[in-house]
Amino acid sequence: MNKVRSLILGSAVFALSTAALRTGPVAAAPDGVNPENRPSAHGRRMAGGFGGAPLISLALSHKSELNLTADQVGNLENIRTNFQSQVTPMFQQVRSIDKEIAGLMQKTPADLIQVKSKIQDAEKLRSELRYLRIEALENGKSVLTQQQRDQLRTLVRAQHEQFRNRRSQPS
Repeated sequence: MNKVRSLILGSAVFALSTAALRTGPVAAAPDGVNPENRPSAHGRRMAGGFGGAPLISLALSHKSELNLTADQVGNLENIRTNFQSQVTPMFQQVRSIDKEIAGLMQKTPADLIQVKSKIQDAEKLRSELRYLRIEALENGKSVLTQQQRDQLRTLVRAQHEQFRNRRSQPS
């Protein structure tokens, strides 16, 4: 009976850790890696219409429409660079821990105490990543005027609409 229970629990933990590897850490970041294989700060849900550092990149790519000043551009670039330099090593640590968990789950029986410890380590890092995302977001928002934030929110909504329309069209 204990072996069956251990097998079920082990399978569940393995499935969760595999899912965590696929979705990435940035729960904080829920989708974790952008096409350049760099950590991203946005999640699937965008609190208040703003999702973190990718939003800063979006603002920078639309600097003319937003009428950003040279100081604003410089500040946003610094925020983005600082964010990326902070989260990259943490993201790599989370991926490493997730791989360790997967390796621990390959053993029979799995050392559940070690697995639990590794999960806790990964979650501490994920919560820090989430905080850093929120911090970058708030710093980025503080650089923009209210009018620029409103314009950026409109740009984000338009991009979401385009994405939804493309997804709903048959290929």
